[in-house]
Amino acid sequence: MRIVSYRYQDRESFGFVTGSSVVPADSVAGVAARTVIELIEEGLPTRDRLSAASTRVPLDQIEYQLPVQATKILCAGVNFPTHRTETGRDAAKPPTPTIFTRYLDSFVPHLAPIFKPAISDQFDYECELAIVVGRHAWQVPVETAIDHVFGYSCLNDGSVRDWQAHTAQWTPGKNWYRSGSIGPWIVTADEFGVPGTQRIQTRVNRSVRQSALLEEMIHSVAELIAYCSTFTPLRPGDIIAGGTTGGVGKFMEPTGYLHDGDVVEVEIDGIGTLTNRVAS
Repeated sequence: MRIVSYRYQDRESFGFVTGSSVVPADSVAGVAARTVIELIEEGLPTRDRLSAASTRVPLDQIEYQLPVQATKILCAGVNFPTHRTETGRDAAKPPTPTIFTRYLDSFVPHLAPIFKPAISDQFDYECELAIVVGRHAWQVPVETAIDHVFGYSCLNDGSVRDWQAHTAQWTPGKNWYRSGSIGPWIVTADEFGVPGTQRIQTRVNRSVRQSALLEEMIHSVAELIAYCSTFTPLRPGDIIAGGTTGGVGKFMEPTGYLHDGDVVEVEIDGIGTLTNRVAS
């Protein structure tokens, strides 16, 4: 299933994508949830109940919202070999992943503008797999960690490189207001399958900048969940970003930083395309 959060006719809601329309959650028999997090906790409706719902909203008439109001967003840094090598690091797998945090208000949804800071000319893109937690996870072993995934989405870890380099901690460069994006929706884990041969890609103005298979991730989805749950409880709706591949603008010759008006697309096979235009 694909779960989308949206605004339609001055009302915020969420529902299930079926072809070119959305079935509002409150029109589906047996669904009591009023938020996506409540839906994750409550469980998904049957496909028969979706088919029986009579209300449909045209997908091309909605205003997309962030897929879920995550309470925690944890991000894996340099988690693809090609990105490690372009940053001058050894491509070998380190014993633990690099983890940093992003705030929810540093992200916008599908089709909303992402904002380049006026005081920086080093605004960069990073395509990533967003892993949406489906069950409470506290110190879970890697062997069962994948069972805690609800679904997946596309994520652009928009980064302000000069601010990222101010100190050894990346927080300032990774948390500019409305600099990243998540969407367009959540694809449930049963539909998406185990991350592996699906391709992840970034295009800027239709030109491919990044491209890799998810199986190239150095620390797997299960390893990231197990590691993060060791030091912090994960709750339904929390997000872990899986890291980006090589090809970021910083290391292009000449550099390929984003400018006002550029269109950034993050596409993942089996999920779809997250599209945002750069504004300043």
